Amino acid sequence: MADTETTTESVPEPAPDEATNSPAPSRRSLLGWGGAGLALGAAVAGGAVALARDGDDEAVPAGEAGAAVTFHGRHQAGIATAVQDRLHFAAFDVKTADRAEFVQLLKDWTKAAARMTAGHEVGEGAYGSLAEAPPDDTGEALGLKPSRLTLTIGFGPSLFEKFGLEDRRPEALVDLPKFPGDNLDKARSGGDLCIQACADDPQVAVHAIRNLARIGFGKVAIRWSQLGFGKTSSTTPDAQTPRNMMGFKDGTRNIAGTDAPRLTRHVWVDETDTDANSAWMTGGSYLVARRIRMNIETWDRTSLQEQEDVFGRDKGEGAPVGKAKERDEPFLKAMKPDAHVRLAHPDSNGGATILRRGYSFTDGTDGLGRLDAGLFFLAYQRDVRKGFIPVQRSLSEQNDALNEYIQHVGSAVFAIPPGVRDKGDWWGRALFAKSPEEA
Repeated sequence: MADTETTTESVPEPAPDEATNSPAPSRRSLLGWGGAGLALGAAVAGGAVALARDGDDEAVPAGEAGAAVTFHGRHQAGIATAVQDRLHFAAFDVKTADRAEFVQLLKDWTKAAARMTAGHEVGEGAYGSLAEAPPDDTGEALGLKPSRLTLTIGFGPSLFEKFGLEDRRPEALVDLPKFPGDNLDKARSGGDLCIQACADDPQVAVHAIRNLARIGFGKVAIRWSQLGFGKTSSTTPDAQTPRNMMGFKDGTRNIAGTDAPRLTRHVWVDETDTDANSAWMTGGSYLVARRIRMNIETWDRTSLQEQEDVFGRDKGEGAPVGKAKERDEPFLKAMKPDAHVRLAHPDSNGGATILRRGYSFTDGTDGLGRLDAGLFFLAYQRDVRKGFIPVQRSLSEQNDALNEYIQHVGSAVFAIPPGVRDKGDWWGRALFAKSPEEA
């Protein structure tokens, strides 16, 4: 739970249906899947308000919650995008050993993702097609707006071994070390690949993961998943900073999605970070996902003064110790030596900086009457070795006061490839290309 910096996406132009106050467009598709595979015959566009991105893919402020975020671009959406309210994150195990079959799945997933993020149904939709066959879309998102849905794919270290791509695994995609205090559940860790679905409507996010899993049946299987609510960090610095389950503002210093220089410096992989074998990652990023359980009952019986000392900020305004406003520059030496903000700050970690997209979660109780709740921490960075690892090592080895109240119970790391450039491109194309001409 590092205290970092902020991010965004874009202002929609009025769509024809908004201008005339006619009903919102249906998610019903007018296009079908051809043959046994997915073969869309037209572009995914229209029927929804689009959040356009410029040529450099810089994020600009998001508009209404029902809008659509542009799927194609230099970088994948869902990273610098203005953080949506809900999350459904899924890690998958690959079940097929057939490279061509897996590549076809990535192509099918890309087409389906482009349709769903634009507010359309998958394939021929949820009804009206052949009655003797299951419909192409599960249907629970019928009539719902796109809700700024973004779908972001990542490849885990184990995927490279499964398809003989060890030489194409980037050096920055390292296996995370075991940190002091970790109590990782193997059933909630790892994965050959992941899909991050973020939206302002939970049903839209769940629908997206459900349909991708359905398309992948027999080729991939969900290893673990996590639902999230109440974003705990913001990529829009002009908006109110959200609070975590401990009641404190979280992510005050997160990188802004409009801050292109800082995104370039800390988040996006460029050609200087790669060699001939890993050049496919240019324009991508690296994701560390951590499920952090909070000892809610213990925290709730802790005095206000101790709570504020633990974080190094006051609970009401969120101002750092000795300051008046939340975004006042913190004076780290005024905080206790083990204060979370002090240990997580870039100045305490050689400038290490990450982009956060965290969400709160509650998954019932643990059988002992204790709430299974906490933070699902998502950190994007240009190099895991220079981002998450030094920060987490500092927090764990220097006895961050917050460690008394939290425990890391799930973990995974993924390489996030660059964005899908156009309708002819697909997720992971450059990685699986057999020649430079195919990339």
